Amino acid sequence: MRKITLSLSVSLDGYFAGPNGELDWHLVDDEVHRHFNERIKPMGGFLHGRVMHQLMVDYWPTADKDPSAAEPVREFAAIYRDMPKIVYSRTLEPGPADWNTTVVREVVPEEVRALKEQPGGDLGIGGAGIAAEFRRLDLIDEYLLYVVPVILGRGRPLFPEADVTTQLRLAETHTFGNGLVLLRYERAGAS
Repeated sequence: MRKITLSLSVSLDGYFAGPNGELDWHLVDDEVHRHFNERIKPMGGFLHGRVMHQLMVDYWPTADKDPSAAEPVREFAAIYRDMPKIVYSRTLEPGPADWNTTVVREVVPEEVRALKEQPGGDLGIGGAGIAAEFRRLDLIDEYLLYVVPVILGRGRPLFPEADVTTQLRLAETHTFGNGLVLLRYERAGAS
């Protein structure tokens, strides 16, 4: 069965973005980008919220055509562009969309579980808002947190307050040369 994985950068004090949505503090160098590329190559698709989708569509569909882009960036663009994507949005028009994307209105747990039963690679969640909904519905199997060695002091929390407790077990750690630390957790009881 496929897993649903959340993979996001987070500050040491738990924010995924600054107070105005700033992401300029994220540390993504060539080593980290190559790691991302290796992680997403075997994936079966991405589950995004509207905001994450629009951030990605503003740059990645043509990033591999930019001759000044680093090789890991060009490789990521080609992998990511061709990957199937489901975007959860109440404002975008539902149905098939550009860039190998299907837009749906809301997260329906039965539909997500049916996606997990299909053959193919794991499914990655992109965006803190949609991640909060998937977490509330207990649909995330794995959490990959890329802890950036920065304390923002304020911003947008990765995990908003919720009436759900999720038990996790540490499955992997990795420290990158730039100081970024990967913490990979699996939901306790998940296979």
